[in-house]
This record gives sequence, structure tokens and C-alpha cells, in this order.
Amino acid sequence: MTQYEIIKNQLLKNPCKWLVTGVAGFIGSNLLEALLCLNQEVVGLDNFITGKKENLNVVQGAVTADQWNRFQFIEGDICDLAVCQRSASGVDYVLHQAALGSVPRSIENPLRTNQINIDGTLNVFVAVRDQKVKRLVYASSSSVYGDHPGLPKVEHSVGTPLSPYAVTKAVNELYAGVFASTYGLELIGLRYFNVFGKRQDPDGPYAAVIPKWIASLIMGEPVVIYGDGETSRDFCFVENVVQANILAATTENREAVNQVYNVAVNQRTTLTELFGILRDVLATSLPHIKDSRPLYEDFRAGDIRHSLADISKAIRLLGYHPQFQIKEGIEKSLGYYLGKCRGKTCSRV
Repeated sequence: MTQYEIIKNQLLKNPCKWLVTGVAGFIGSNLLEALLCLNQEVVGLDNFITGKKENLNVVQGAVTADQWNRFQFIEGDICDLAVCQRSASGVDYVLHQAALGSVPRSIENPLRTNQINIDGTLNVFVAVRDQKVKRLVYASSSSVYGDHPGLPKVEHSVGTPLSPYAVTKAVNELYAGVFASTYGLELIGLRYFNVFGKRQDPDGPYAAVIPKWIASLIMGEPVVIYGDGETSRDFCFVENVVQANILAATTENREAVNQVYNVAVNQRTTLTELFGILRDVLATSLPHIKDSRPLYEDFRAGDIRHSLADISKAIRLLGYHPQFQIKEGIEKSLGYYLGKCRGKTCSRV
């Protein structure tokens, strides 16, 4: 039995109260679903800037009525300290996912990115301190590695951030260290590496690469690769991220607390390889896609060239073991993206 299976069994027997910020977002809604399926009591906070009410509706349909009744939703903003205080009241664990994501969006609007990701996160940290929450797990990012050339990425070696978004996540980690040493809080940071899966938005100018490309292939639109196609990423299925959050929140290993961890699968995939995987998986349902080819354009500002995670620290201290590789995750997500496309005008599907 894995550590994750042991923890899930313990939570079923002894339910806790959780706060998930950004609960209507992609990762937040997946965390909500997993926690409710474990019969946990969950408070969710979201302002719907990037989260969607539709995601909450989908979660409601995926759990029992009794499980859904364990969920309390608060519509509010992490930039409002009073809302954060109210949301964290009586909570055992906080999973802080609320943020304004996307490197390109942060370059376009650094002030808004700073306000939400730094000021908002500081509010959450203060609320955790004041409400005496047992532990907070917060979403960091692989972007903090910046221009550090080493591969795989190891937690203790970071470079200079290459975007405002990366700066905000690096500052979050600095604040976590200060709050741990100054106030005695328990905080754990998770550096996500290119997370993908169901309920990840395929629309808009800041859509992540996997949902955006899947939607483009299904709709018969061109797929654009920025650069020469050799840029590589460590793509991580969202269910691996859910596992890491629950393990980090509940670990009893004292050495594991007040640390940051890479959350990925330790598998490097180039963008050209990713396109081939997506095309081949989709072609099983949509044969016309099998001859699709990508378009190549100039590199984007702020993008990291290569990313590959060393996950040995999370394995050793948290008992983390990613259950899904990239192709398995895409196959598990395919039904969601096909459904999203079929809800639009698409003559080919």
C-alpha cells in the first residue's frame, strides 16, 4: 500500500476541515473533488476571475449529495484580508491555489499579477497565522528556476526569474520561510511543473499548451509551436498534483515541513514530441487528425528553454509517487476535451 493510499484511508476514518483557495479553478476544483470523495469538509474561496462556476457544477455532479453538502463556498478575493480570515476560521489545512497564472499575462500586466500573487498570498498567510491553521500548502512554480541551466531541476538550486510571474512565486517562497521562522507556522510549497488535465481551460490567449493544442486539433485549427520545437517540459497530470497536496498537508514527517518540493514526473518531453503524442491519441477518435502538422514561430519572451524535475526529495520526505505519465494523463483527459469541443460549433466533430 502506498503512502497516499494509507493517508486516504486515514482521512476517510477521521475527516478534517480544509480551505481550498482558487477552488473554482482547474487545480482547485480537482482538489475539491478529491477531498469531497474522501468525505472531507471543505471551504472553497474564489472570485471567478479565472475560475468558473461550471467547474463547481461538474464537481457537484461527480460526488454524492451528502458529500456535496460538506462543501461551503465563499465568493471573495484573497486580496481582501477579512475574507481570508473568515474563510480560514476553524480550518485544519489550507491548500492555497488562488493566483493569476501565465508568464505572458504577467509580462502584459505585472501590477495585477503582483497584487494577486504576492499581496493576496500574504493575506492568506496572515489568515493562517491568525486562525491557527495546522498547516498551509501553497502552489509555487517551476518558473522560479529561471535561467539556472542545470537539469534536472533540484530544489536548492534556482536562478534569476525570467518573468513577473516567476518573481511572484519566488517571493511567495521567501514569505513562507519568514512566516515559518517568525511565527512558527507550518508551510509547504509545491513547485508545479506544467500541470494538465480535466477542467483546464482550452480557451483564451493564456491557455496552457496541452488544452490549447487539443482544442485546436479537434477544431481543425493550426497548432503553433514557439521556437524550434526542441523546448522541453516535464508535464504533470493533475491527479499527481492532488496526491502531492494531500500528502504535504497531512505528513507527520517533521523533516518534511517548511520545505519546497518539485511536483512532476521526472519525464522530459519536447514540444514537437508533445504534438505527436496529442495527435496520435486524438487520432484514435478523430482519424482526420493523423496527418496534422504544427506551425513554428519565433520564441516567446520569458519562456524557459528546458524544464525537468528531480522529484527525489518529494519521494523521500512525502512518500510522493506520480501515478500517471504524460500519455496516460492525456488519455484520461480526452473525454473532457472532446466534450468541450462538441459544445461548440465544430463541423468535424
